[in-house]
Amino acid sequence: MSVYDYIVIGGGSAGCIVAAELSRDKRVLLLEGGPAAEEHPETLTADGYKYAFINDSVMGERFTVPQARAAKHRIFAGTGMVMGGSGSVNGMVYTRGARLDYAEWPEGWRWDEIQSDFSAIEKVLRPHRRPPTLWTEACMSAALANGFSQKEDLNDGDLSNVIGYEWMSYDKEDRRSSYVAFIKDAGKQAGVGANLENLTIITGARVQRLVFDADKRATGVEYEHQGAKALAQAKSEIVLCAGALESAKLLMLSGVGPADHLRSLEIPVVADRPSIGSGLHDHPNVPVFFKAKQNVDCYYPQLYSFFRTNPDSSLPAGQSDTCYVFWPAPSAMKQVTQRMLPSLVVPHAFYGPRSRGFVRSLVGAAFKIGMVQRFTAKLFGIILILGKPKSRGTLRLSSRDAADQALIDPAYYSDPEDLDTMVRGVRIARQIGNSGGLREWGAKELMPGKRTRSDKAITRYVRKNTITTYHFAGTCAMGTREEDAVDPQLRVRGVRGVRVADASAIPLTPVSALNAPSMLIGYRCAQMMRAGSSILG
Repeated sequence: MSVYDYIVIGGGSAGCIVAAELSRDKRVLLLEGGPAAEEHPETLTADGYKYAFINDSVMGERFTVPQARAAKHRIFAGTGMVMGGSGSVNGMVYTRGARLDYAEWPEGWRWDEIQSDFSAIEKVLRPHRRPPTLWTEACMSAALANGFSQKEDLNDGDLSNVIGYEWMSYDKEDRRSSYVAFIKDAGKQAGVGANLENLTIITGARVQRLVFDADKRATGVEYEHQGAKALAQAKSEIVLCAGALESAKLLMLSGVGPADHLRSLEIPVVADRPSIGSGLHDHPNVPVFFKAKQNVDCYYPQLYSFFRTNPDSSLPAGQSDTCYVFWPAPSAMKQVTQRMLPSLVVPHAFYGPRSRGFVRSLVGAAFKIGMVQRFTAKLFGIILILGKPKSRGTLRLSSRDAADQALIDPAYYSDPEDLDTMVRGVRIARQIGNSGGLREWGAKELMPGKRTRSDKAITRYVRKNTITTYHFAGTCAMGTREEDAVDPQLRVRGVRGVRVADASAIPLTPVSALNAPSMLIGYRCAQMMRAGSSILG
């Protein structure tokens, strides 16, 4: 048995920062279930994201339960399973969110209280914006013709009806994930990043459960590594950073969660916490596709816009509820099709590595055809993302085996307002595609198409074409109430010595992507732990 001051579970966007910051003056063990990033070089390059997306070694295979209000589809819910987590496989978007988003978080986590932490992260991360292209400027023109305002900096807290170029976590040809910035590059700049002498990283470690003593204090972690079981002891605290689909699962496997659910699986109850695994929500999205007369000269999803699509929503005035991403198909259409098509055409009972590989090979062959390449070169989408969902779902165990995925139910569109907003958003997206510079670009709508005009038809289209934006959150939501899963210091209620520092703790998602907020949660957690008391006052 090995002994450390702290154990961090999960080497993702938040976990790498937690481990790096704690290692400055304490001995830290970081357990990551996936492989080292260096084993998969595409996770370390700026243009490798499309290849990482179809690499099953770094992109975990998960599916939701059938979604009753989304055509009963089992929706792919994979996330990054590699050092750096989803920050090693995503599109590198780095957005702080809106001031109004954080007004919904507990006191101490409001916009003015977190800016210095974001700034500290960004000094290490060094995000950049990509230069405009002819196509992105045509998109800009079209959005401006439909009520959007051009914005220079999407990280200043105002995301009300704006469009601009996103900050992205890259530097020249390299991806700048939190793993790269805080661990891999440690020592390259004085005083920045992990103290590697204090940090032990074990990849390929499947955590089984947390160990609690009779006083409900977490004392260690049981995990499997290279076919052998191991136990690591934490003298101080354990921090769960495994993500919104794994952190709550590990707590439940350890006996912390809804007691009735745990007893049904014969898991001894350490603490009855009904909120663990509840409150799951996500940013669902649907595409509106267009074909232009000219080739799309862009290879990254770099142009984002935020809008108040549903004026009838109860959200505060001026708070955007949707995000419209201008997605250039030449950037990754082949890889997206290879990832998504197999689960759509292969029956669930027959879905697996062989059937998935067969469909992917067919897609790869199709994209070698000149006609397909020419078509894709002119294709783009306006991806409509529901940024402020009101629907809430659950995450529950499917068994006592840590190797089995949890039952993931985001309950898309269980709140009717979400579907109403998406229907309105499809109308706005198609208006943008037929306006200004995009009209001059020769854009012609392909999906949903001219026959999909009525609200009923658009609703059917939204239900059938909904997918995730991989922004799962809320399964261990922070709050000030006793029934909330974790307190504002990210400590799990009902037990001692455990914190959750990842998107699980987000009570209400920002309208924007969650990578930057996840890093924020990790950074602040580490600072609170290093201070030995709450930095929230």
